[in-house]
Amino acid sequence: MCGIAGEVQFRDRAADVAAVERMVDCLRPRGPDGGGIVAYDRIAFGHRRLKIIDLSNASRQPMVDPSLGLTIAFNGCIYNYKELRDELEMRGYTFFSHGDTEVILKAYHAFGPDFVSRLHGMFAFAIHERDSGRLVLGRDRFGIKPLYLAEAKGRLRFASSLPSLLAGGDIDTSIDRVALDNYMSFHAVVPPPRTILAGVRKLPPATVRIVEPDGRTKDTVYWSARHEPSQADIATSAEEWRDRVLEALRLSVKRRMVADVPVGVLLSGGVDSSVVVGLLAESGQTGLMTFSIGFEEANSEKGDEFVYSDLIANHFQTDHHKMMIESSRLLEALPGTIAAMSEPMVSYDNVGFYLLSQEVAKHIKVVQSGQGADEVFGGYHWYPPLAASNNVTADYARVFFDRSRETMRQHLADEWLAEGDPSLDFVADHFAAAGAPAPVDKALRPDTNVMLVDDPVKRVDNMTMAWGLEARVPFLDHELVELAARIPAEHKLAQGGKGVLKEAARLVVPSEVIDRKKGYFPVPALKYLDGPYLAMVRDALESHAARDRGLFRDSYLTALFDKPNDHITPLRGSELWQVGLLEMWLQTNGI
Repeated sequence: MCGIAGEVQFRDRAADVAAVERMVDCLRPRGPDGGGIVAYDRIAFGHRRLKIIDLSNASRQPMVDPSLGLTIAFNGCIYNYKELRDELEMRGYTFFSHGDTEVILKAYHAFGPDFVSRLHGMFAFAIHERDSGRLVLGRDRFGIKPLYLAEAKGRLRFASSLPSLLAGGDIDTSIDRVALDNYMSFHAVVPPPRTILAGVRKLPPATVRIVEPDGRTKDTVYWSARHEPSQADIATSAEEWRDRVLEALRLSVKRRMVADVPVGVLLSGGVDSSVVVGLLAESGQTGLMTFSIGFEEANSEKGDEFVYSDLIANHFQTDHHKMMIESSRLLEALPGTIAAMSEPMVSYDNVGFYLLSQEVAKHIKVVQSGQGADEVFGGYHWYPPLAASNNVTADYARVFFDRSRETMRQHLADEWLAEGDPSLDFVADHFAAAGAPAPVDKALRPDTNVMLVDDPVKRVDNMTMAWGLEARVPFLDHELVELAARIPAEHKLAQGGKGVLKEAARLVVPSEVIDRKKGYFPVPALKYLDGPYLAMVRDALESHAARDRGLFRDSYLTALFDKPNDHITPLRGSELWQVGLLEMWLQTNGI
């Protein structure tokens, strides 16, 4: 787990090493254990390292293999790298290190760009071919590892974070109107390749991009899961699906224990993280470190779920650490949380993961986390109403979108309105694509491949890596997701959602954490803005920068400030926090 950055020039000009140095320095929190830059002619690669696999300097990056004529900058972890290494050694390759980075280089040389289909893991990489001058960029199937791009003035830059690209300089920081529409309506999710800034793009998940020396590009999407049960799948019993899910999850959790350092678990007390703990205990893990966090109550809403995380920790006798965050510390952490965001992310639990990661990083370098289960196994409340939908696009937008097109016109200033209805059109196009005939599966597919990538997964990556902590997500093992996609919707929607996963969990963890009301990562102080939190948002939205930008109508801001807690989105979010967070993020990044 690391941070990568680099530049390639398309003209006969040397790469800007100073710019790459600034970009790499911005990524220092992602890789506190070392760094380096390799530059020659038109390319410069930079890297910050977090030592997880092969702790020696033999695996330092950027890695150059002179015999193969390849240079790589890689961020992530390949869980099956040992098996791949064995296969490559049988083909005659020799190795100078014991990590996964060199395995990627050799695998690319052996199999070409399609080698990514052999990888089990999370990754973003850049590979440069010395002889051809070709650049190859790749990202894992679920975009767990980020890769941001900026192309201008005859060169391409890439980095693990958007602020890193800004540190390199010379970026178009104007607001992308379509991305703004996405942020305001699609629950703050900006689908790739866009970001909120017109000059920055992101490589889509499950994509390999080949960049020729003259700048021409070709993208290949190397993976997708079909959400279309076969007749045999439909005839399979609930008990058989339960057993298949449990076995696939057991393998996924085992894969994510690959490391040369200890691995812990972020334990919320919900079904997802609890079953991860249970499976690790079942496999014989002892002294497993688990971590939970809670916040002060606000507006009579409880801010912790310690009763459930304690239950799991005691049941499996883990080395448990829990934190109760006072309101004053929460307020102090918000500027750092916003600075850690590669893109503006509205979910309240960003600050929770930020503070939790700060504590966890004092004890351990790698954790497993339960993100992804709701999207993969149908755990959200908006799925059941879609089961009998005759207009799935409209019904999905009604329960998921923060604003309709009509409402958007009342909230955004005229000059910032995008043409048409781009967010609704995006969802409609996804729903119309082949491979997901049932209404619920139509929703699960973009939620897994788009919403999950640019909300929960990005949130966990950004907040953990702010403290040099690697988070692994077993529910996003691609073989597990392929299996889940084949399960008929009624099995996933059973028991109020995630029915098949809950049945699998009953074989591992106490029923108390399964038959409870669904919980979230509660941060009440940000949902019910008052006192210093309200003042922070007001200061940002009433600043000269915000007034000059003029994103929002004055009448809308006045209504929000008059009654901040009356304006709640369909997904129970604060509209004021959403628009305030966007402005605070822009100002934090000097925009």
